[in-house]
Amino acid sequence: MASPDNLIAALFVVTAALLLLCVLRPSLTATREGKILAFVVLCVLPLACSAVGFNAHMERSKSTQFCLSCHLMEPYGKSLWVDDAKYIPASHFQNHRIPAESACFTCHTDYAMYGDIRAKMRGLHHVYVQYLGTPMQPLHLYVPFNNRECLHCHLGARSFEESPTHSAMRADLISNQTSCLTSGCHDTVHNIAGQGSVKFWKEPN
Repeated sequence: MASPDNLIAALFVVTAALLLLCVLRPSLTATREGKILAFVVLCVLPLACSAVGFNAHMERSKSTQFCLSCHLMEPYGKSLWVDDAKYIPASHFQNHRIPAESACFTCHTDYAMYGDIRAKMRGLHHVYVQYLGTPMQPLHLYVPFNNRECLHCHLGARSFEESPTHSAMRADLISNQTSCLTSGCHDTVHNIAGQGSVKFWKEPN
C-alpha cells in the first residue's frame, strides 16, 4: 500500500504533467473531452492533492515527534525520560502504557465527541502562536485536566479496580469531583522546574 507521502507526490506529478500538457497544447481543451480534462486538471486533482495532504499532515500531527519539534516543548519531551515512577507522564511513556509514538496526543486529547477535532484546532493555534504570536510562559492547559482522559484507559483495568483507594473514590473520580491529579495521589506530572535535580533513564539499545 502506497504511503500518504508517495500518494501526494504522485498526484502532484500527474497534476503538473496534465497542466503542462494543457498549457502547451491549448487546442486540446476545445473538444468536450478536452474541457473535461481541463476541469479535472484545474479543479479535481488540486482538490484531491489538498485533501490527501491535509489528512496526511493531520495524522502526522498526532505524533510525539511532531509535538516535540517545537523548541518550547523540548523540556516536556525530556520529562518523559525522568527515572522516577512518581512522574506520571514518564512512567506511562517508559512502560508503554500509552503508544510511545503518539504519547502527547494520547493523554492530551479530549476523549469526548469531537475530541480529535478540538485537539487539532488547538494544535493549529499553537502553530500560529509559535510563529506569529508570543507563547505563554509558563505553559498551562486551556482547561483543567479532566479525569476522563485517564479513565478512558484505566477504568476497568485490574490495577485500577482492585485498588482500595480507587474503589473508595470511584464515584468522585468518574464524576470529576476529585481530580486524579489531587495532591498526594498522582500529582507529579511534567514538573519542568524540577528537572535539574532528577535522574534520567536511557532506553537500552
